[in-house]
Amino acid sequence: MQYTELATNVEDILENSFTDAQMAMLVRQAEQNIYNTVQIANLRKNQYAQLSANNQYLSAPGDFLSVYSLAVIEGVTGGNINTGSYTYLINKDVNFIREAYPPPNSTGLPKHYAIFGPQYNLDTELSFIVGPTPDQAYYVELHYYYYPESIVQGAITTLGAITAGSAYTNGTYFGVPLTGGSGSGATARIVISGGAVTSVTLQNPGVFYAVGNTLSVAASSVGGTGSGFSIPVSAVANAAGTTWLGDNFDSALLNGTIVEGARFIKAETEQIAVYRGMYDASLTLLKNLGDGKQRMDAYRDGQVRNPVR
Repeated sequence: MQYTELATNVEDILENSFTDAQMAMLVRQAEQNIYNTVQIANLRKNQYAQLSANNQYLSAPGDFLSVYSLAVIEGVTGGNINTGSYTYLINKDVNFIREAYPPPNSTGLPKHYAIFGPQYNLDTELSFIVGPTPDQAYYVELHYYYYPESIVQGAITTLGAITAGSAYTNGTYFGVPLTGGSGSGATARIVISGGAVTSVTLQNPGVFYAVGNTLSVAASSVGGTGSGFSIPVSAVANAAGTTWLGDNFDSALLNGTIVEGARFIKAETEQIAVYRGMYDASLTLLKNLGDGKQRMDAYRDGQVRNPVR
């Protein structure tokens, strides 16, 4: 099921029209619920990295959701991962790492790891802490569950170079609607200095935009004066509006979005309960795959495992 098909079906079933921004929000909420409820093998990936000698920390990927496994690869020759031997690290908490491997003398081949919370100045960036502190630049392989790209179509991810314009009213403006292009719903923080636009920070990525769209703002949204500002769209997410979930388990995504939509429009309690029941049934099928059939021969202990019926 493609994104526009999903949106159309949700509106038809709920007999209600939503704005593009509202529909995108409802779909993303449904995806978030699903991805945090079921661990599907199709929604995990592996990534290689390299530790630094005498440094306990390793940055987590930007799309990181949860760990499947973390391994140190010892004895790699010439950067060829296949020449090394794997040691899978055991998950502990940060307190254990700190107490068991106090710096600076506790160095060697790491045996344990913990998820280390973000720093105050980088509140969206998780990292790992390992112990002992690596005594050399070991290669590592992280196998992890991730947030897949949303099925929401044409959300702006990158804006290009600013054409500053002139005679605008100086100031910082928040939530300014961006005009033009093929999509809708994008907003940004606009900074104007010396009558020219000097900074554009995307706040809402909108939907249905395309690379090459030229965007601007209404003068009335930034103080009432000025003209000539523009900025191009350099990249968008999911131009096709398709995902693994939409292609393979659209029932879970459709019913999950319907539940979010019914709550949004304050549908009757009985009606929401019916939609919720349909969502739970479709989610059970998905869990039967992710937490059941795909783990029939799992070697590793500690994974959630549901009996397959």
